[in-house]
Amino acid sequence: MKTLLPLAGVRVVEFCSTASGPFSTMLLSDMGAEVVKIEPPAGDGLRQWPPLNEGYSENFASLNRNKRSAVLNLKDPADVALARQLILDADVVVENNRPGVMDRLGLGWAAMSAEKPTLLFCSISAYGQSGPRSGEGGFDLTIQAAAGVMSVTGEPEGAPVKCGVPLSDFASGLYAAFSIASMLAHVRAGGQGAHIDIPMFGCTLGIAALQTSEYFGNGRSPVKLGSAHPRNAPYQAFQAKDGYFAIAAGNHKLWLSVLEVVGMPALADDVRFVSTTDRAKNQAALKEILETLFTQKPVEHWIAAFNEAGVPHARINDYASALADEQTEHMGWVQPLTLPNGKQTRTFASPVRLSGQGFPIRRSPPGLGEHTEEIRAEYAAKTA
Repeated sequence: MKTLLPLAGVRVVEFCSTASGPFSTMLLSDMGAEVVKIEPPAGDGLRQWPPLNEGYSENFASLNRNKRSAVLNLKDPADVALARQLILDADVVVENNRPGVMDRLGLGWAAMSAEKPTLLFCSISAYGQSGPRSGEGGFDLTIQAAAGVMSVTGEPEGAPVKCGVPLSDFASGLYAAFSIASMLAHVRAGGQGAHIDIPMFGCTLGIAALQTSEYFGNGRSPVKLGSAHPRNAPYQAFQAKDGYFAIAAGNHKLWLSVLEVVGMPALADDVRFVSTTDRAKNQAALKEILETLFTQKPVEHWIAAFNEAGVPHARINDYASALADEQTEHMGWVQPLTLPNGKQTRTFASPVRLSGQGFPIRRSPPGLGEHTEEIRAEYAAKTA
């Protein structure tokens, strides 16, 4: 069966570095879009991030498959002119510079959309294209701090901790790709283009819907609970004899199933644990009771028992274990990848399937400027 690539023929020009922008354009390229990544002479800074596989960054490779790379010096008028041609030939521009940078180059939304009204111009920035903080820069760490994530991450008495996965970067990339795909449908239906403003700060608040609604509901900012949940229990990581595991009894039926597994049916009538609200309020006491039992047997015993009972559960996997999981293998998510230097590695491909099929890796991540001359030649032929 031929692979379905719903964005085949869509042309994207990327003026991005590091994570949020490159991730968004990679999502588009996975779906079939043709992406040209414009890099400065020194390259996307992510190219320098370890681990390096004989000089090539594995981090960079993970966010830049299915793209071509062209090096342009945007202080050179001739290269600015080529960038302008690329934009006018494109359906989508994605950039994650500070607001105003593209305008100063003459490549911003106002100038380009005046010549191409159907253009989609997506700007990813720390705080958005307007407002009192729009001129500030930001990275995932500072956005997690500003947007409240670090106030609810970690143990109750611990120092501020960021989420170990850079969720502000990647949530913003997801918002960008979703918005672009939505607007492509609009343009294909005869509509005009748009300037898509993706503020990392706002995106990070957007994915915190449960936390913001908790504040709106009771007027109190949520606090750190470690792995616990403010409204459900038992719903956290627990210590067993030889390690940790997690269970999520997210409703009353599952709570009763937990009691069956641990052989403590009387807890169902304990006034501290009668309702979900009661259990959440008294979860420290509940954790102490359950862990007294859990620590008597190993993790695998409890994984098997909760699996049999139908209670959502999980080992606390490291990434080696998660990538080796039988479900990961079944879905074919880990794919071989050849780097531009000829070295072999692996990468995590798109997790999405359409009609049972995943997406192929059509291009390896590019070397710096690997396609510059190819692209210059294409445009020289157009203007000849």
